[in-house]
Amino acid sequence: MNIYGASGHGKVVFDILKSRNIKIDSIFDDNDKIEKFLGFKVTHEPNKEQLKIPSVFAIGNNVIRKQVACRFTGLISEAVSHSSAIISEDIEFGLGTVIMPGAIINAGTTIGKHCIVNSGAVVEHDVQLEDFVHIAPNSVVTGNVSIGEGTQIGAGASVIPGIKIGKWASIGAGAVIVKDIPDFAVVVGNPGKIIKYLNE
Repeated sequence: MNIYGASGHGKVVFDILKSRNIKIDSIFDDNDKIEKFLGFKVTHEPNKEQLKIPSVFAIGNNVIRKQVACRFTGLISEAVSHSSAIISEDIEFGLGTVIMPGAIINAGTTIGKHCIVNSGAVVEHDVQLEDFVHIAPNSVVTGNVSIGEGTQIGAGASVIPGIKIGKWASIGAGAVIVKDIPDFAVVVGNPGKIIKYLNE
């Protein structure tokens, strides 16, 4: 498998693949100043043979991850998870999704393409995560929550049951979400309050 992203997030994805005894073939990155990463020579322009091997994106920023995914012409990997993650058998995963160490995902949840459920995060039953969502470390998404495309749930944030969060919203670290959140909203605090809106 290939890893696209030679940065801190790439180190964690590297460990995830190692925990599953998945062979790492190549590491890609757009930054031509990065020549080596974790003992690998970094490839800046993958060739046709490399693109035939499934790749996973190790890019924490949701916007950049989507930009890379939209222009990437190679194969995308199935979802990958660290061996320490606890995942119900009743889960649907999209391509390219990454589940970090210690994450817990419970029954009836649907996770889209290129999502990240980060270290120690909890995603409870019957949650829907659309494409490019990032659930940050130690955050808790309780049951029957839906989260729109590209939304970031900050480290240590909590979302109470039944909440709907729109697309490309940003939930601050430690925020407690007790009511529905519209698209592009930036929310902080306990209880969570909208402080501004992001540009589309």
